Amino acid sequence: MALKLTRKILVNPCFISSNAFRFLVGLSSNQDTRVFLSRGFGGFQGSDVLCKPRFFCSGTSLERLSWGGSSDAILLTKLENALKELKLDEAWETFNDFRRLYGFPNQLVVDRFITQLSYTSSPHWLQKACDLVMVSLKEKAYHLQPDILAKLVLSLARAQMPIPSSMILRLMLEKKIQLPMDVLWSVFLHMVKTEVGACLASNVLIQICDYYIRFCSKKSHCTNLLKPDTMMFNLVLDACVRFASPLKGQQIIELMSQTEVVADAHSINIIAQIHEMNGQRDELKKFKIHIAPLPVPFVSHYRHFYECLLSLHFKFDDIDAAAELLLDLNKSLESHPMEGLRKDYQKPRFVSIGSQNLKNGLKIKIVPELLQKDSVLKAEGKLDLIMFKDKKLFPTSRALAKLIYGYKRHGKINELSKVLLGLKKVLSSSGESSLLCDVIDACIKLGWLEIAHDILDDMESSGDPLGSNTYMALLTAYHKRNMYREGNVLLKQMKKAGIVLNSSDEIFISKNVPENVGKSPFSMKESFSICQSSLSGYLVLEISEAEKALSPLIFELNSSIYFFSKAKMIGDALRIYRRMQKMKIQPTEHTFASLVCGYSSLEMYRDITILWGNIKRIMESSNLSVSSDLYELLLLNFLRGGYFERVMEVIGYMKKCNRYIDKWMYKSEYLKIHKNLYRSLSLKALEVRNEAQRKRLEHVREFKKWAGIRGV
Repeated sequence: MALKLTRKILVNPCFISSNAFRFLVGLSSNQDTRVFLSRGFGGFQGSDVLCKPRFFCSGTSLERLSWGGSSDAILLTKLENALKELKLDEAWETFNDFRRLYGFPNQLVVDRFITQLSYTSSPHWLQKACDLVMVSLKEKAYHLQPDILAKLVLSLARAQMPIPSSMILRLMLEKKIQLPMDVLWSVFLHMVKTEVGACLASNVLIQICDYYIRFCSKKSHCTNLLKPDTMMFNLVLDACVRFASPLKGQQIIELMSQTEVVADAHSINIIAQIHEMNGQRDELKKFKIHIAPLPVPFVSHYRHFYECLLSLHFKFDDIDAAAELLLDLNKSLESHPMEGLRKDYQKPRFVSIGSQNLKNGLKIKIVPELLQKDSVLKAEGKLDLIMFKDKKLFPTSRALAKLIYGYKRHGKINELSKVLLGLKKVLSSSGESSLLCDVIDACIKLGWLEIAHDILDDMESSGDPLGSNTYMALLTAYHKRNMYREGNVLLKQMKKAGIVLNSSDEIFISKNVPENVGKSPFSMKESFSICQSSLSGYLVLEISEAEKALSPLIFELNSSIYFFSKAKMIGDALRIYRRMQKMKIQPTEHTFASLVCGYSSLEMYRDITILWGNIKRIMESSNLSVSSDLYELLLLNFLRGGYFERVMEVIGYMKKCNRYIDKWMYKSEYLKIHKNLYRSLSLKALEVRNEAQRKRLEHVREFKKWAGIRGV
């Protein structure tokens, strides 16, 4: 055929069209090309012929190819020179020319090209390097070196290009190409700096854990190479906290248990924040047993843990538990100095996830004393309730305001007085002795005069009366509000306590004020300004926030639903859910997440579709906000159950809310479960039995098109 085409060309040069040229380029080998040129053009070099425009009737689609010597060696030399001179544009064009003519060059050239592109800081060239790797891996041109891929992945992560970075990481996992652990640390460290990167890093970690668990079940020899470590988990868990992704964080915590990775002190603090965001107080109580006995050097580190636990006590409206925690913060420190560490120091202990009575329940391995000095993580987060001073933990004014307001709402002022007396002893050791004065002053400013008077009475009864300044402040407040009867009672108490007043300060003379009143060095105007603190401001803030806060009952009910869902007692979980509906308590995202997980553990995917209907109705009728975590959970379960209409519906909601969608994850899930489903997607209308099957086929097609699944 080549000889026939040659004769036609020699007879009529204008026959050389784009089609003929494509034939020339498509010859099977370099030898075929040389034979064609020598026979067809009488020994002319290919470039000599092609450079004469009279031989062409029209331009060719490949006319920019350089045929300096019509040899692959010339193109390779040109490519190598361009790389040496860092002319990346020229190198990229030359590489594409070579690939179209001869396929991939040898591995050394491609490795060098990828390496050169990886050293740039340009996102454009880094993306080109990623594209080159993806093509070479998919076409199985050759085996790329792990160190080359490691450099590229790290460069992509540093350039804040998490999507291509995660793509190469996942391809390496699929092809069992190992990355050094320190490189994975660095990649994850850069990826989790952004919300999209954190989402991808968490999904990659889930994939790594999935590989490790499957290899463990097969007793593979490479399980140790695949196993993630504490640092990787800490980086991802910390990102879940920073980007408000507690549901994903809960999933990562459970994977930490399944892979038997040890949770260190950093892990426990982050886990505490995730449990606090999910409203899981019972989970934190299990950790407190192991943290409370720790010696003094660990106290400052665990203030985040105590912050989260105290916050949950207030959310559950368990004021007594909050007060007990504040009183017990530093109780065990003196009896547990650093020198007296037990013999089993840094011995792992286990904390159950969910119910402790489950036979097959998960347990996470923890070492609370393990503080990694080289950790890149630092304890972050705003501490509103707990402060660290003089090697001890103390409540802040915000915590005291929550405590006071909580006891006031419950009408338990006597209990408040007892707690304040206990806290006074703790605070006095750090030089803070004005606690009671600040509390009464705040109550006076808010007009809670009766409460202020009750606390004064309780202090007198306990044998620890307050100073004259506090009495004068309350007396002034009674006078301003014309509360003469209460003022007279207070005057009698002051006289009994031996507190004297100036004659000019006798404010109740018109209402039978005693005549023989002595002198006092304090005036009422001065006393009202003394002992001012920020406590009253926090009380005002607490009152305003309490009106917008969720009902404590929702936290109790959600905790029960979570417990029953983990125990696979979905019937009990549903009873509580229906109880919420009858009580007209709006479920939260955590309510639905627990129910979805409960159904999923039993593979009851159809019931999740019904629950999804409830979620949509509440979203449309109220201000329920669904996070990316819950959307992802729903999408994965619908995909596993084969409900492709619901899959596309959730994808539509995510697009509408501008939520990032990790297509790779859903594509992998589909190929793992439904690889042979409607493989050709070429069923004719006659082969579709009913309307439901036709619609399902359409939704499967739609999903495969969206996910970019071809040829399967």
